[in-house]
Amino acid sequence: MLADLHNHSCLSPCGSLDLSPLVLVERAAGRGIQILALTDHNTCANCPSFAKLCSENKVVPVFGMEATTREEVHVLCLFDTLEKALSWSERVYSLLPPIPNDPERLGDQVIVNENDEIEGEVDVYLGSALEMGLDEIGPLAEQYGGIVIPAHVDRPAFSMTSQLGFVSPGPWAALECVRLPPTVDTRGYPLITGSDAHYPEHVGRRSFELPLDDEEQKEVKAAGKIDIALLGSALRRCRKA
Repeated sequence: MLADLHNHSCLSPCGSLDLSPLVLVERAAGRGIQILALTDHNTCANCPSFAKLCSENKVVPVFGMEATTREEVHVLCLFDTLEKALSWSERVYSLLPPIPNDPERLGDQVIVNENDEIEGEVDVYLGSALEMGLDEIGPLAEQYGGIVIPAHVDRPAFSMTSQLGFVSPGPWAALECVRLPPTVDTRGYPLITGSDAHYPEHVGRRSFELPLDDEEQKEVKAAGKIDIALLGSALRRCRKA
């Protein structure tokens, strides 16, 4: 099934105001994406509207965020229910430094509903590093029922290789790369790509095929959701370098 597990919305300070959950889901559906994640920076606050829109557009939702660890490494944290994601989001919010957002300097951080109506803003800047290290994020996300994927490990900023100089071993379900085959040593982990969409035109630019067999595909389509254990199992079947 065609999947894309890395996408932002207008809630991320670096995301376009034009990329609402509505635009994200409709564009993804139009490009044939069947499994879609919303992963704003350090928050899941736009996931409620995302959930409704995925249901309306027959897209299987994955709820998540792109967390920034203490080392300024970006890590995708993914959950199979809205409730788990929102609980995780509350925990992460408590680990953000209390830096007020300045929309003119740092970007807007707006919460919108399924009709593209602004319902609020996040006052604390979401682009900061959390008081949580790379070695802590996997076990903690697992406590909330999630899996973790280090983002764009081959990128020269906010990645394991840019911040640490190498891919660090950990409980990673997979590694996300900007390009395949990878240009860095990925230590034999499964590899995926992700659109990392910040603007409407980015949606679907680096989606990937999630390897599910016929019975698994039927199960996912019938349920309209994918269990986190099945997602993790399918990711382990992805190509390795």
